Amino acid sequence: MLAAILLFVSGAWGALALAFRFPGPRPLRFMVAGAWSLGCLVAWIAWLGWRSSWAPLAFVAAHVVLLGWWASLRPRNDRAWADDVARLPSAEVTGSRVLMHDVRHFQWRTDDDYDAHWETREYDLDRLVGADAILSYWSGEAIAHAMLSFGFDDGEHLVFSVEIRRKRGEAFSEIGGFFRQFELVLVAADERDIVRVRTNVRGEDAYIFPLRITPEATRSLFLSYVDAANGLARSPRFYNTVTSNCTTIVYRMAKRIDGGLPFDLRLLLTGYLPEYLADNGALDPRHSVDEWRRVGRITDRAKATGPADDFSAEIRRGMA
Repeated sequence: MLAAILLFVSGAWGALALAFRFPGPRPLRFMVAGAWSLGCLVAWIAWLGWRSSWAPLAFVAAHVVLLGWWASLRPRNDRAWADDVARLPSAEVTGSRVLMHDVRHFQWRTDDDYDAHWETREYDLDRLVGADAILSYWSGEAIAHAMLSFGFDDGEHLVFSVEIRRKRGEAFSEIGGFFRQFELVLVAADERDIVRVRTNVRGEDAYIFPLRITPEATRSLFLSYVDAANGLARSPRFYNTVTSNCTTIVYRMAKRIDGGLPFDLRLLLTGYLPEYLADNGALDPRHSVDEWRRVGRITDRAKATGPADDFSAEIRRGMA
Protein backbone atom coordinates (compact mmCIF):
# COMPACT_ATOMS: atom_id res chain seq x y z
CA MET A 1 0.00 0.00 0.00
CA LEU A 2 2.80 2.43 0.88
CA ALA A 3 4.56 1.63 -2.39
CA ALA A 4 1.34 2.24 -4.32
CA ILE A 5 0.83 5.59 -2.60
CA LEU A 6 4.44 6.57 -3.29
CA LEU A 7 4.10 5.70 -6.96
CA PHE A 8 0.85 7.60 -7.31
CA VAL A 9 1.98 10.76 -5.51
CA SER A 10 5.39 10.95 -7.18
CA GLY A 11 3.91 10.11 -10.57
CA ALA A 12 1.21 12.76 -10.23
CA TRP A 13 3.73 15.38 -9.11
CA GLY A 14 5.99 14.54 -12.05
CA ALA A 15 3.11 14.74 -14.53
CA LEU A 16 2.06 18.17 -13.26
CA ALA A 17 5.64 19.44 -13.17
CA LEU A 18 6.13 18.39 -16.81
CA ALA A 19 2.74 19.77 -17.86
CA PHE A 20 3.58 23.20 -16.44
CA ARG A 21 7.33 23.51 -16.88
CA PHE A 22 8.57 21.26 -19.70
CA PRO A 23 9.92 23.56 -22.43
CA GLY A 24 7.77 23.91 -25.50
CA PRO A 25 4.16 24.62 -26.49
CA ARG A 26 1.23 23.33 -24.43
CA PRO A 27 0.44 20.31 -26.67
CA LEU A 28 4.02 19.09 -26.36
CA ARG A 29 4.02 19.58 -22.58
CA PHE A 30 0.80 17.60 -22.26
CA MET A 31 2.16 14.82 -24.48
CA VAL A 32 5.29 14.53 -22.32
CA ALA A 33 3.20 14.57 -19.14
CA GLY A 34 0.94 11.87 -20.60
CA ALA A 35 3.93 9.72 -21.54
CA TRP A 36 5.28 10.10 -18.02
CA SER A 37 1.94 9.08 -16.53
CA LEU A 38 1.75 6.04 -18.79
CA GLY A 39 5.27 5.05 -17.81
CA CYS A 40 4.40 5.35 -14.12
CA LEU A 41 1.31 3.18 -14.67
CA VAL A 42 3.39 0.49 -16.40
CA ALA A 43 5.94 0.60 -13.57
CA TRP A 44 3.12 0.36 -11.02
CA ILE A 45 1.65 -2.74 -12.69
CA ALA A 46 5.07 -4.36 -13.25
CA TRP A 47 6.27 -3.70 -9.71
CA LEU A 48 3.17 -4.45 -7.67
CA GLY A 49 1.37 -6.82 -10.01
CA TRP A 50 4.04 -8.82 -11.80
CA ARG A 51 6.80 -8.36 -9.17
CA SER A 52 9.24 -7.47 -11.94
CA SER A 53 12.70 -6.70 -10.61
CA TRP A 54 13.41 -4.04 -13.25
CA ALA A 55 10.40 -1.90 -12.36
CA PRO A 56 11.70 -0.28 -9.15
CA LEU A 57 15.07 0.39 -10.78
CA ALA A 58 13.40 2.03 -13.78
CA PHE A 59 11.15 4.01 -11.45
CA VAL A 60 14.09 5.34 -9.40
CA ALA A 61 16.18 6.11 -12.50
CA ALA A 62 13.33 8.04 -14.13
CA HIS A 63 12.80 10.10 -10.98
CA VAL A 64 16.52 10.85 -10.69
CA VAL A 65 16.41 12.28 -14.22
CA LEU A 66 13.20 14.19 -13.45
CA LEU A 67 14.58 15.69 -10.24
CA GLY A 68 17.82 16.61 -11.99
CA TRP A 69 15.82 18.50 -14.62
CA TRP A 70 13.69 20.11 -11.88
CA ALA A 71 16.79 21.28 -9.99
CA SER A 72 18.11 22.87 -13.20
CA LEU A 73 15.15 25.29 -13.37
CA ARG A 74 16.30 28.73 -12.29
CA PRO A 75 14.32 31.95 -11.77
CA ARG A 76 15.25 34.82 -14.06
CA ASN A 77 14.82 38.58 -14.27
CA ASP A 78 15.26 38.89 -18.03
CA ARG A 79 12.01 37.57 -19.49
CA ALA A 80 9.41 39.44 -21.58
CA TRP A 81 7.35 40.59 -18.61
CA ALA A 82 3.83 41.99 -18.52
CA ASP A 83 3.92 45.79 -18.37
CA ASP A 84 2.71 46.13 -14.77
CA VAL A 85 5.52 43.90 -13.43
CA ALA A 86 8.15 44.86 -15.99
CA ARG A 87 10.37 46.61 -13.44
CA LEU A 88 11.66 45.61 -10.03
CA PRO A 89 11.85 48.31 -7.35
CA SER A 90 15.13 48.97 -5.62
CA ALA A 91 16.20 51.49 -3.03
CA GLU A 92 19.13 53.34 -1.50
CA VAL A 93 18.99 54.10 2.22
CA THR A 94 20.91 57.04 3.67
CA GLY A 95 20.11 57.62 7.32
CA SER A 96 16.36 58.20 7.47
CA ARG A 97 16.12 58.88 3.72
CA VAL A 98 15.02 56.16 1.32
CA LEU A 99 15.37 56.78 -2.40
CA MET A 100 13.01 54.26 -4.03
CA HIS A 101 13.43 53.55 -7.73
CA ASP A 102 10.70 52.22 -10.03
CA VAL A 103 7.68 53.05 -7.90
CA ARG A 104 4.69 52.14 -10.05
CA HIS A 105 2.17 54.89 -10.79
CA PHE A 106 -0.06 53.59 -13.58
CA GLN A 107 -3.25 55.33 -14.65
CA TRP A 108 -5.68 52.48 -15.27
CA ARG A 109 -8.74 52.62 -17.50
CA THR A 110 -9.08 48.87 -18.07
CA ASP A 111 -6.76 45.92 -17.47
CA ASP A 112 -5.46 46.37 -21.02
CA ASP A 113 -5.71 50.16 -21.34
CA TYR A 114 -3.44 52.23 -19.11
CA ASP A 115 -0.72 54.84 -19.02
CA ALA A 116 2.46 53.32 -17.62
CA HIS A 117 4.57 55.46 -15.30
CA TRP A 118 7.56 54.41 -13.19
CA GLU A 119 8.99 56.98 -10.83
CA THR A 120 11.84 57.53 -8.40
CA ARG A 121 10.53 58.85 -5.10
CA GLU A 122 12.15 59.83 -1.82
CA TYR A 123 10.72 58.91 1.58
CA ASP A 124 11.69 60.16 5.03
CA LEU A 125 11.41 57.43 7.64
CA ASP A 126 11.20 60.06 10.38
CA ARG A 127 7.83 61.06 8.88
CA LEU A 128 6.47 57.50 8.81
CA VAL A 129 3.30 57.44 10.93
CA GLY A 130 1.71 54.00 10.50
CA ALA A 131 0.90 50.99 8.42
CA ASP A 132 -2.33 49.43 7.15
CA ALA A 133 -3.10 45.97 5.86
CA ILE A 134 -5.17 46.21 2.68
CA LEU A 135 -7.09 43.11 1.65
CA SER A 136 -8.68 42.79 -1.77
CA TYR A 137 -11.14 39.88 -2.07
CA TRP A 138 -11.36 38.26 -5.49
CA SER A 139 -12.56 34.69 -4.86
CA GLY A 140 -14.93 34.26 -1.93
CA GLU A 141 -14.51 35.18 1.71
CA ALA A 142 -11.44 32.98 2.31
CA ILE A 143 -9.27 34.24 -0.56
CA ALA A 144 -7.89 37.77 -0.70
CA HIS A 145 -4.76 39.50 -1.87
CA ALA A 146 -2.92 41.15 1.03
CA MET A 147 -0.86 44.33 0.70
CA LEU A 148 0.86 46.55 3.23
CA SER A 149 0.51 50.33 2.96
CA PHE A 150 2.88 52.66 4.83
CA GLY A 151 1.59 56.14 5.63
CA PHE A 152 3.57 59.36 6.07
CA ASP A 153 2.59 62.54 7.88
CA ASP A 154 2.09 64.43 4.61
CA GLY A 155 -0.69 62.02 3.58
CA GLU A 156 1.43 60.05 1.11
CA HIS A 157 1.25 56.25 1.14
CA LEU A 158 3.56 53.63 -0.34
CA VAL A 159 2.15 50.14 -0.85
CA PHE A 160 4.22 46.97 -1.07
CA SER A 161 2.56 44.00 -2.74
CA VAL A 162 4.05 40.53 -3.24
CA GLU A 163 2.74 39.14 -6.54
CA ILE A 164 3.48 36.72 -9.34
CA ARG A 165 5.66 38.13 -12.09
CA ARG A 166 3.65 37.26 -15.18
CA LYS A 167 5.23 37.02 -18.57
CA ARG A 168 3.52 38.93 -21.36
CA GLY A 169 0.21 37.25 -22.22
CA GLU A 170 0.42 34.86 -19.25
CA ALA A 171 -2.46 34.26 -16.82
CA PHE A 172 -2.28 33.30 -13.15
CA SER A 173 -2.72 29.67 -12.16
CA GLU A 174 -2.93 28.53 -8.53
CA ILE A 175 -1.68 25.07 -9.52
CA GLY A 176 1.09 26.50 -11.66
CA GLY A 177 2.20 28.44 -8.59
CA PHE A 178 3.27 25.12 -7.04
CA PHE A 179 5.44 24.21 -10.03
CA ARG A 180 7.80 27.15 -10.57
CA GLN A 181 5.67 28.61 -13.33
CA PHE A 182 6.10 32.17 -12.05
CA GLU A 183 8.83 34.31 -10.60
CA LEU A 184 8.17 36.45 -7.54
CA VAL A 185 7.87 40.22 -7.72
CA LEU A 186 7.57 42.83 -5.00
CA VAL A 187 5.63 45.79 -6.40
CA ALA A 188 6.06 49.22 -4.83
CA ALA A 189 3.23 51.55 -5.84
CA ASP A 190 1.02 54.35 -4.67
CA GLU A 191 -2.55 53.58 -3.59
CA ARG A 192 -4.18 55.31 -6.55
CA ASP A 193 -2.51 52.71 -8.75
CA ILE A 194 -2.41 49.42 -6.89
CA VAL A 195 -5.65 49.74 -4.88
CA ARG A 196 -7.74 51.50 -7.49
CA VAL A 197 -6.96 48.95 -10.22
CA ARG A 198 -8.42 46.24 -8.02
CA THR A 199 -11.57 48.08 -6.95
CA ASN A 200 -12.37 50.17 -10.03
CA VAL A 201 -11.01 48.01 -12.86
CA ARG A 202 -11.01 44.37 -11.73
CA GLY A 203 -14.16 44.52 -9.61
CA GLU A 204 -12.57 43.28 -6.39
CA ASP A 205 -13.81 44.15 -2.90
CA ALA A 206 -11.16 45.94 -0.81
CA TYR A 207 -10.79 46.69 2.90
CA ILE A 208 -8.32 48.63 5.04
CA PHE A 209 -7.32 47.27 8.45
CA PRO A 210 -5.12 49.70 10.45
CA LEU A 211 -2.33 47.96 12.34
CA ARG A 212 -1.30 48.47 15.94
CA ILE A 213 2.45 48.65 15.61
CA THR A 214 5.12 50.79 17.29
CA PRO A 215 7.00 53.44 15.30
CA GLU A 216 10.19 51.41 15.67
CA ALA A 217 8.50 48.26 14.37
CA THR A 218 6.87 50.21 11.51
CA ARG A 219 10.25 51.56 10.46
CA SER A 220 11.84 48.11 10.74
CA LEU A 221 9.07 46.53 8.67
CA PHE A 222 9.40 49.20 5.98
CA LEU A 223 13.15 48.59 5.78
CA SER A 224 12.57 44.83 5.59
CA TYR A 225 10.53 45.46 2.43
CA VAL A 226 13.35 47.61 1.09
CA ASP A 227 15.81 44.80 1.78
CA ALA A 228 13.48 42.29 0.09
CA ALA A 229 13.13 44.53 -2.98
CA ASN A 230 16.89 44.93 -3.31
CA GLY A 231 17.33 41.19 -2.79
CA LEU A 232 14.91 40.30 -5.58
CA ALA A 233 16.59 42.78 -7.90
CA ARG A 234 19.88 40.97 -7.31
CA SER A 235 18.65 37.37 -7.04
CA PRO A 236 15.28 36.38 -8.55
CA ARG A 237 13.07 33.84 -6.78
CA PHE A 238 10.17 31.62 -7.74
CA TYR A 239 6.67 32.32 -6.48
CA ASN A 240 4.98 29.48 -4.60
CA THR A 241 1.24 29.37 -3.94
CA VAL A 242 1.80 28.24 -0.33
CA THR A 243 5.34 29.00 0.80
CA SER A 244 6.10 32.30 -0.98
CA ASN A 245 2.88 34.24 -1.43
CA CYS A 246 1.48 37.62 -0.43
CA THR A 247 1.00 36.77 3.27
CA THR A 248 3.75 34.26 4.02
CA ILE A 249 6.34 36.81 2.90
CA VAL A 250 4.78 39.41 5.23
CA TYR A 251 4.77 36.84 8.03
CA ARG A 252 8.47 36.09 7.63
CA MET A 253 9.24 39.82 7.67
CA ALA A 254 7.10 40.38 10.77
CA LYS A 255 8.82 37.46 12.51
CA ARG A 256 12.03 39.48 12.34
CA ILE A 257 10.31 42.02 14.58
CA ASP A 258 8.31 39.64 16.79
CA GLY A 259 9.93 36.22 16.94
CA GLY A 260 6.97 34.83 18.87
CA LEU A 261 4.46 35.43 16.10
CA PRO A 262 2.78 32.04 15.49
CA PHE A 263 2.18 30.41 12.14
CA ASP A 264 -1.51 29.91 11.41
CA LEU A 265 -3.71 28.48 8.65
CA ARG A 266 -5.16 31.96 8.23
CA LEU A 267 -1.86 33.01 6.66
CA LEU A 268 -2.82 30.74 3.77
CA LEU A 269 -6.56 31.45 3.82
CA THR A 270 -5.81 35.13 3.48
CA GLY A 271 -9.39 36.29 3.71
CA TYR A 272 -9.22 35.56 7.46
CA LEU A 273 -6.03 37.52 8.01
CA PRO A 274 -7.83 40.27 10.01
CA GLU A 275 -8.89 37.72 12.62
CA TYR A 276 -5.29 36.49 12.83
CA LEU A 277 -4.06 40.07 13.29
CA ALA A 278 -6.62 40.73 16.01
CA ASP A 279 -5.84 37.51 17.88
CA ASN A 280 -2.16 38.45 17.95
CA GLY A 281 -2.64 42.05 19.01
CA ALA A 282 -1.60 43.54 15.67
CA LEU A 283 -4.96 45.08 14.68
CA ASP A 284 -5.95 48.57 15.81
CA PRO A 285 -8.09 47.88 18.92
CA ARG A 286 -10.49 50.82 18.42
CA HIS A 287 -12.90 48.45 16.67
CA SER A 288 -13.64 44.76 16.53
CA VAL A 289 -12.83 42.83 13.36
CA ASP A 290 -16.47 42.97 12.29
CA GLU A 291 -16.60 46.71 12.84
CA TRP A 292 -13.37 47.21 10.91
CA ARG A 293 -14.87 45.18 8.07
CA ARG A 294 -17.77 47.64 8.04
CA VAL A 295 -15.93 50.97 8.34
CA GLY A 296 -12.82 49.72 6.52
CA ARG A 297 -14.62 48.61 3.35
CA ILE A 298 -13.27 51.06 0.77
CA THR A 299 -14.70 49.67 -2.49
CA ASP A 300 -17.53 52.18 -2.89
CA ARG A 301 -15.42 55.11 -1.74
CA ALA A 302 -12.68 54.15 -4.23
CA LYS A 303 -15.18 53.94 -7.09
CA ALA A 304 -16.53 57.40 -6.23
CA THR A 305 -13.14 59.15 -6.46
CA GLY A 306 -12.26 61.41 -9.34
CA PRO A 307 -8.93 62.24 -11.00
CA ALA A 308 -8.45 65.37 -8.88
CA ASP A 309 -9.27 63.74 -5.54
CA ASP A 310 -6.76 62.72 -2.92
CA PHE A 311 -7.36 58.98 -3.34
CA SER A 312 -5.74 57.88 -0.09
CA ALA A 313 -7.66 60.46 1.94
CA GLU A 314 -10.98 59.66 0.26
CA ILE A 315 -10.83 55.90 0.80
CA ARG A 316 -10.12 56.52 4.51
CA ARG A 317 -12.98 58.95 4.97
CA GLY A 318 -15.06 57.96 8.02
CA MET A 319 -12.46 55.55 9.44
CA ALA A 320 -11.11 57.83 12.16
